[in-house]
Amino acid sequence: MAEAAGEESGVQLRVEAPPSPGVRVRSTPPRSAPLRRPRSPAALGSPGASSCDRFIPNRGAFDMAVSQFEIARAGDAENARHDYNASPAKEEYKRELASTLYHAQPCSNRVLAFSPRAAPAPPSPSASLRVLYSLNRDALNTPKRHLRPIPQMAERILDAPDLIDDFYLNLLDWSSRNVLVIALGSAVYLWNNADGQISKLCHGSTSAPVDIAAVSWCPDGRRLMVGTSRNAIELWDAVALKRVRTLDGHTSRVGSLAWANGSMCSSGARNGEIRHHDVRAPGCAASLSRAHALEVCGLKWSSPAASSSSSGSRLASGGNDNRLNIWDDRNLAMPAFSLTKHSAAVKALAWAPWQRHLLASGGGTADRMIRLWNTATGACHHAVDTHSQVCALQWSQHDKELVSSHGFSRNQLVLWSYPSMVKLAELSGHTSRVLHLAQSPDGETVASAGADETLRFWRILGGARDKPGAHELDWRTGVAETRAIR
Repeated sequence: MAEAAGEESGVQLRVEAPPSPGVRVRSTPPRSAPLRRPRSPAALGSPGASSCDRFIPNRGAFDMAVSQFEIARAGDAENARHDYNASPAKEEYKRELASTLYHAQPCSNRVLAFSPRAAPAPPSPSASLRVLYSLNRDALNTPKRHLRPIPQMAERILDAPDLIDDFYLNLLDWSSRNVLVIALGSAVYLWNNADGQISKLCHGSTSAPVDIAAVSWCPDGRRLMVGTSRNAIELWDAVALKRVRTLDGHTSRVGSLAWANGSMCSSGARNGEIRHHDVRAPGCAASLSRAHALEVCGLKWSSPAASSSSSGSRLASGGNDNRLNIWDDRNLAMPAFSLTKHSAAVKALAWAPWQRHLLASGGGTADRMIRLWNTATGACHHAVDTHSQVCALQWSQHDKELVSSHGFSRNQLVLWSYPSMVKLAELSGHTSRVLHLAQSPDGETVASAGADETLRFWRILGGARDKPGAHELDWRTGVAETRAIR
């Protein structure tokens, strides 16, 4: 019956008799369906076959780090939509960073990849040479920075006896004809830098000597203005060594002088007055300015090269009342700006010859600050604590550098780099405070006069010969000459 049923259903049944005692039977596992052999790695990478599924990402086809970056960038983009103060510079930085991460290839917003990554092309010898020779292409176009040596000692030292040790006076100046003037007591001496010749201006009488309080050269280098302690201003012809005229009007000593051009000169007095003189007119003062309560010890006109006809020239005046005033030549009755950030007398003033509206000022012992001003707005955009009294300032004519001379307690000269105001050099040699500074017409040498009665010449500024392509310089770092100026 069992066999018949099986034949009718088409299924063959195999009936085995039970094993007899003492006989061991080996059990065989049931047959299963045949298994497919997995594909070899070569077959996976073959162009004709692909093991990737369009619904399952392929981990070997994308970069995990780049995917994580894309997810984070998507979150930043969502937050940036609500950030109304987002900086364009920050967004540009993000784009540059993404370009670097993608190796200068177009960015993709896809995080997952579903196809295998293409194999990189083998490098060719010509491509490697092209990269090798193009690496320094930009470096060849970049101008080389020529470093110049800065001597640490004075090039020349002159003896200057009877130099008045007074912080509020201005007793040194250098003309456009390369003649240096210095006031020693009641006498004025001219020293020609070209041949070393010394001339003396006859001044006053031996019975009643008059101390000199200020000297200033006219831009033409032929006329000299001298301010005295007896409230007078004298105009001298430096070529003929002859006094041309005397300008009256002040009622106290004249300690500061400044030329606006070849015909107009300004003078500051101890009582705080500033008078403007036209040396062509027969009268005394052309106009009068009152804005200082104490002595005017610093006075500087902006250079004509740094001014424009539309804005005019500007006058900077510093006083013992810790005030710095900026005047416009079109309105000398009232200062355009009255600046009070200094906490001591403002004597050191210098206009930048290569940038309009840039003024440097220095304070006295209680202040010790060098401040840089934008005279167009009256804003102070930089301040440096020098830890010493600032006596004088001079801008370089060729480079963005500033020279400052100091009194108590360091008695040194400092060369600064603009706009970082980093010290390039500290020059020592004076044994007392360095009261005055003057710059040579070629813009390479600075002369300093100190209370130690010495006049020192420092060749520390860069000139036209320091530019690229100029011949090699023979810098002298030692003292070339020591002699008396009279």
